[in-house]
Amino acid sequence: MSAAPVITSPAGTALDRRARWTRPALVANLVAQIGIVVTGGAVRLTGSGLGCSTWPQCEPGAFTPAIHEATTLHPYIEFGNRTLTGVLGIIALLVAVLVWGDRGRSRSYRLLGLAPLVGVAIQAVIGGITVLLDLAPAVVALHMLVSLGLVAASTVLLVRHRTGDGAPRPVVAPWLGATGWALAALTVVVVALGVVVTGAGPHGGDDEVAYRFAVDPALAARVHALAVWAFVAVLVALLVGLFRAPSPATTRRAALVLLGVTLAQGLIGYVQYFTGLPEVLVGLHMLGAGLLAAATTRAVMSLRPRA
Repeated sequence: MSAAPVITSPAGTALDRRARWTRPALVANLVAQIGIVVTGGAVRLTGSGLGCSTWPQCEPGAFTPAIHEATTLHPYIEFGNRTLTGVLGIIALLVAVLVWGDRGRSRSYRLLGLAPLVGVAIQAVIGGITVLLDLAPAVVALHMLVSLGLVAASTVLLVRHRTGDGAPRPVVAPWLGATGWALAALTVVVVALGVVVTGAGPHGGDDEVAYRFAVDPALAARVHALAVWAFVAVLVALLVGLFRAPSPATTRRAALVLLGVTLAQGLIGYVQYFTGLPEVLVGLHMLGAGLLAAATTRAVMSLRPRA
């Protein structure tokens, strides 16, 4: 006797497609959120921050750079970053549709799926204000910090997709859980101080107009380094605790990945400081900031996974 054919309803087909596309969309969103940090850094490091003189248009009366004899690469670099923002917006919209439409998941998870789209919209406005205020350092700093916040939120969203909607449950000793929260707080401090260092240094985004934070760059760099060493000390304490006591392999692996990112980021930071802040190394350091935000978020969440 032959088996009865399996009939897939239209609703089931739609659910299958949603499940198949959600994870790739979330991964693409996280990659793009980190990528926009790097391209934004390229705008700043090449002095292209005012390559487009206005917003939302690039030049008065035109959304694209005007071509003439005096045209440099700066307008195209700035316009390219704006275009990538549009691509990121499309990915964020896809994420919002896929996650919000998943009625089988909790409301908190579905609301989190809207964060990338809302964040991109906010970033577009902040970017416009940055241009209109001639790259005011406080607004530029806010632009960077919001980007890193979106990297963290996108990491949370990706991890939540792979896990369930149950309540978070500790898998390590309480003091190790507290160490994880300390790492998260120190990450905010380290990143904020790093933004101040960049805002006080030579890479303001435009060689003629851009302003700088009125602080000593060398002093700001030393304070930033102290915060990094505090972060490393807490991370080492976490790793020692994880390997001395029973803990899940995924938790240990997440902490080791964070250690690798931290050491690489620290090495780049010291090399760029002692070599006069070359643009390539500063750009790599900005990439490292995005990876650090993602790795820290993943490591902290691995201490209290959801059922």
